[in-house]
Amino acid sequence: MQNSTLLLTKELPDLTYSPLLDRFDESWEAPLSTLLGLGRAAGADLVEFFLERNNFLSCLAEDDRITGVSPRLSLGAGIRVFKGKADCYVSTNDLSFAGLRTALEKALSILGLQLPSPVGFIPPINLEFLRDYATKKEKENWLSECSSMQEMGDILLASNAQLLKKANHVQSRRSSYFRDWQEVMVAASDGTFARDVRLTQSQISFLLCADGENRCSISKRGGNTSRPDGLRTWDYETDAEEIAESAGQMLYADYVESGRYPLVMANQFGGVIFHEACGHLLETTAIETKTTPFAEKKGEKIAHENLTAWDEGLSDKEFGTIDMDDEGMPAQRTLLIENGVLKNFLCDRGGERKTGHPRTGSGRRQNYTYAAASRMRNTYIAPGDYSIDDLFASIDRGLYCKKMGGGSVGDTGQFNFAVQEAYLIENGKVTKPLKGATLIGEATEIMNNISMSSNDIGLAAGFCGSVSGSVYVTVGQPHIKVDGITVGGR
Repeated sequence: MQNSTLLLTKELPDLTYSPLLDRFDESWEAPLSTLLGLGRAAGADLVEFFLERNNFLSCLAEDDRITGVSPRLSLGAGIRVFKGKADCYVSTNDLSFAGLRTALEKALSILGLQLPSPVGFIPPINLEFLRDYATKKEKENWLSECSSMQEMGDILLASNAQLLKKANHVQSRRSSYFRDWQEVMVAASDGTFARDVRLTQSQISFLLCADGENRCSISKRGGNTSRPDGLRTWDYETDAEEIAESAGQMLYADYVESGRYPLVMANQFGGVIFHEACGHLLETTAIETKTTPFAEKKGEKIAHENLTAWDEGLSDKEFGTIDMDDEGMPAQRTLLIENGVLKNFLCDRGGERKTGHPRTGSGRRQNYTYAAASRMRNTYIAPGDYSIDDLFASIDRGLYCKKMGGGSVGDTGQFNFAVQEAYLIENGKVTKPLKGATLIGEATEIMNNISMSSNDIGLAAGFCGSVSGSVYVTVGQPHIKVDGITVGGR
């Protein structure tokens, strides 16, 4: 290993380092600080390395059989180089010093940067003492403490058995589970040097019921981080009861009539509307691409004065919780909207350089093949001062959206979302079940129509796809009232 504090470019081909290959620890400081120094000597404003080791396993049970088991192992690194407001990203699965150097030199060349002359100096970057969240928070044994394959299969089959026991007119049943273990290390030329281990788990139950021409499908997903016993503690019997009850209501429900309605939207996954219709528009990636109507609205009113919203990575064991983001910044809490006024955007390293907004610990990516981008974590509307009864009492005729389904959102906030379970509200009371409802709207409109929030905030697990791949997020809200929204139906 080269011990000199100053290297010459001509010495690079002969350098060898021996960091631990089965663990990211302090032994990686020397090679990474040398490579970061090389990038800076070549003229880069900032260089960042993201190292990842991943162990993923999923299992699927259909009716009374295990029909799928999918393991995946990966190891690699991503290198990002910034010059002015331009940046470049290159990934590799060769974590040798020579492999990382080759990837770095490729990224530099794409930005038109060249290595110093053969006798040019390469001063290594002085990295901070390793911030090791995995060691500090005792995460090293998480993977070995997770459920075995046998236990996964037994629990999923037991879940399916409960669905059959609790529901009527069952057509098909599915339960699935995955656990995603990830070790990451981030080193950057600003001195960042941090490591973490993450464990994310999720399970979902799906039920299809049919009786003649009447059909309905209901599902429920749960998810958590930092819990090796997550599958063992899953209360699948209670989930089965909830799913079966919803299916019983929806199987013979009338179709909703299209029109414009006031509505009450339930807590937990109801928050997907805010996430999709507004949250994405508050990420600096939307400012960079000029696809947000809120780009110049910081400090201005963009929502009803009763609406306050947060995004954070700190809630205990929630699906979007992180100790540090994928750029090595510690998690924090970000106030997005306060009493209707836009307070902050979600910003990553690239977004800070391109928009001037401060970083918020929101740089996230699916894996090492993606550059980090500004992404949501746990995003929710804050609880308000109203009771649930107050919300219903304020509506003479409208809809109660108890369970949201999937949907789509345009670049600038136009959205449509299916409702899995809905009910008619008449004279402040929930009456008959309705199906086939689709909520249609636009972000700037709905944000100003969310006029009441109850005090029963609930959170739910979800997945979010964007420019840096699919990441785990939490959505949430209390029960809210929307004064008016277009509803598609029959």
